Amino acid sequence: MEQLLQNKKILVIDDDKALCQNLEIGLSRQGALVTSANNGQSGLKKFYETHPDLVILDLRMPEMDGWETCRLIRLVAQTPIIMLTSVAQEHEVVRGLRKGADDYVTKPFSHDILLARVAALLRRSSQFTVSDNSYDYDDGYLQIDFERRIVSKAGERIKLSATEFRLLRYLFDHAGRALTNEAILNNVWGEESQQNVEYVHVYLSRLRTKLEKDPRNAQYIVTEYGLGYRFYKCKTKAAPVYTEA
Repeated sequence: MEQLLQNKKILVIDDDKALCQNLEIGLSRQGALVTSANNGQSGLKKFYETHPDLVILDLRMPEMDGWETCRLIRLVAQTPIIMLTSVAQEHEVVRGLRKGADDYVTKPFSHDILLARVAALLRRSSQFTVSDNSYDYDDGYLQIDFERRIVSKAGERIKLSATEFRLLRYLFDHAGRALTNEAILNNVWGEESQQNVEYVHVYLSRLRTKLEKDPRNAQYIVTEYGLGYRFYKCKTKAAPVYTEA
């Protein structure tokens, strides 16, 4: 773990100053370069100044909360974000994921668990490299360039987070196969996230919104009821055919 965090820049945004200090100490011992902020606005300022490799973000802060801070970060960067929440309610988690968070940890938490989540997220981000066998996809409507990490829809560039792109790549590499929620979780988020099925539903919904002409009538990412999801690649550039309403 120390080697993975060595010289990694981590930004902690939390209004609990004692918690920030403890995280700074714990993460620094693993080789990370840690910066902290005690509210969303100063956190955004430090984000622009330091360009961190990962952000640890508290949900409930005065003035600018974690949801808004996460949304603003996502407008300019796809940096991995772990949200801290004191209430492990599903709607809280789903809201955070929809704003662009990659993972969440419930307070109170052990530092070992948080370190494991940080290490796993950094590892997944750094390991997402493209092999010589990467695919390029173009059906005339959706274009995917894995080597340059470019996705376009109807000629317009689409921004995907690191997790969204990793999910798309996994679905694409197994196109035509029905993938269970468990398989998607294991391969995109890792074994430590096996209890968080909502990750799959939230992120698949976000991908549909970004990729599909009509997310309610998905052509690419199709639900396999009672099982999971299936990604369809079109065989010719003429399909799928979309018409303006």
